[in-house]
Amino acid sequence: MKIQERTGAGAGRSAAPAQPSVGDRLPTPPRERKPALAALAVLLILVGALGATMLVLQAGDRIEVVKVTSQVQAGESLKKSDVTSVMVAKDDSIHYVEWWQLATIQTYKARSTIYPGTLAVGEMFVKKASLPAGKASVGLALKEGQYPSDIKAGDVVSAYRVGTTGSSSNNSDDSTGSSGTSSSGGALVDNARVNTIKDDTDATVSTGNLSITVIVDQADAAALASAAAANQVAIVHVPGN
Repeated sequence: MKIQERTGAGAGRSAAPAQPSVGDRLPTPPRERKPALAALAVLLILVGALGATMLVLQAGDRIEVVKVTSQVQAGESLKKSDVTSVMVAKDDSIHYVEWWQLATIQTYKARSTIYPGTLAVGEMFVKKASLPAGKASVGLALKEGQYPSDIKAGDVVSAYRVGTTGSSSNNSDDSTGSSGTSSSGGALVDNARVNTIKDDTDATVSTGNLSITVIVDQADAAALASAAAANQVAIVHVPGN
């Protein structure tokens, strides 16, 4: 009887090892919560979405504006051959000359030289042309041989005083004389910019004469105008022009 009681008592026991009590478990570190980082992440997402939206809106709001393709000198007006149209994003802070305004802006004058590739804005033009401070405009009537054959508006030139020399031989049977020009000193103006050029050649007689205006320092204007009145001016290109 004693043996059976011991066997029955052992059968009710579990073979698994006993679990440690609650007091024997290792402590786990508490989870750190970072609400500031989460808020920052949300803010960055919102900013990115807003920026992308603005880019899409700007890309869709475009206007046709005037782009200069040929150099326009100060005091000149735009010609149709000087410009083309391009599309740009609208920006109220930039006073673009829109393509539909071309006819109006052609009645204005360029405030200063406008170079090819420039997008035209209203600040580049004035109703009445005015010279930069300290500058003067001088007109020159030049004969063939007194100017480079490839001269054009915008060129930088030097102006020299020249005199006409003539010689004839009384002892020669040849009654024709020879004439030419000779420099009578240093440059009247070292750096003058050609502003406008008018060809005096008419349809019947090829004279080769040119009427040009040059922009010079006020200090040089009197001497140049005096030589021009006596038809004693020749101009040459400045090296590296």
